[in-house]
Amino acid sequence: MADPQATIVIPTLNAGDELRACLDSLMRQSFDAFHVIIVDNSGRGLARAVVPSDPRVTLIESKTNLGFGAAINLGARHTAAPFIGTLNDDAAASPQWLQCLIDALRRVPKAGMAASCVLLDATGQLDSAGMLLCADGSSKQRGHGQSASAFPREEEVLFPSGSAALYRRELFDELSGFDDDFFLYCEDSDLGLRARWAGWSCLYVPDARVEHRYSASAGRASRLKAYLVERNRLRLVVKNFPLRMLWKVPFVAVSRYWAHLTSIPSGQGAAAEFARSTGGPLTLAWFVVKAHLALLPALPALLRARRAVRGQARISAREFTSLAARFRISPREVAAQ
Repeated sequence: MADPQATIVIPTLNAGDELRACLDSLMRQSFDAFHVIIVDNSGRGLARAVVPSDPRVTLIESKTNLGFGAAINLGARHTAAPFIGTLNDDAAASPQWLQCLIDALRRVPKAGMAASCVLLDATGQLDSAGMLLCADGSSKQRGHGQSASAFPREEEVLFPSGSAALYRRELFDELSGFDDDFFLYCEDSDLGLRARWAGWSCLYVPDARVEHRYSASAGRASRLKAYLVERNRLRLVVKNFPLRMLWKVPFVAVSRYWAHLTSIPSGQGAAAEFARSTGGPLTLAWFVVKAHLALLPALPALLRARRAVRGQARISAREFTSLAARFRISPREVAAQ
């Protein structure tokens, strides 16, 4: 096999039939100069029964669950390919997926990230066409629940969903990849915002299609997810938001909390799903408090990371604020997803 031009890193925890389908889709890619690295986070070698004996596929086993970002970083250290792809183990890529992403980044040298057209499995509706950012640091999928035809053009977006993305190696090395400390959730938002500070842009590539099956690895409305999303939102804003945005965060967050609370009786939105499956408003409130408490001991390291982000910045705080405003989502829209 020729030297790979791209390496796709896939973290897996359950390593079941969904991972097998994911790998099958990659073996049918029209672009053939690529390599796949599976990072088995199960700690029990579960992926051995699924990963094929194929020179294009390498299995790395971790003794513990590293989380998403750290697993991607581990895989990236085992390759020198100029493009690094991230793919969820419950996603199946169309045959042109990788070719379309690579072609897009080759056409636009300043673009360091490419976002896929991620579809909800068997529905034809979008999971994401890139990501949007709320003024409190919450990030949500652009176009979620809409038809893919609503976003037909290749265009700039803020950053990609890590469920199916491609990054330039140069960007990944410059920014030291994902933040391992996020463990799960928001690590793609954090890397995307750091890349924006560093002057990189992101392209949405509508022909790079992926079907996302949504496994239950961490649960769609689990206690772990409720806590980590809120904890990591706070870490993200401390690291990345300029002061002109940072002071607004608590006020916007209160507005989002209220939108979540009032959505529960209607049965719509993430808070209502959590209330049905895991706990009520008081449980959610406790996770909010817990997330804020966890911020305090992390502040010294986060402030050092903030200085590092600014040290690599190639755009001004005003330009960053303008970018965030272009790709914003309201607190009520966040609560509704």
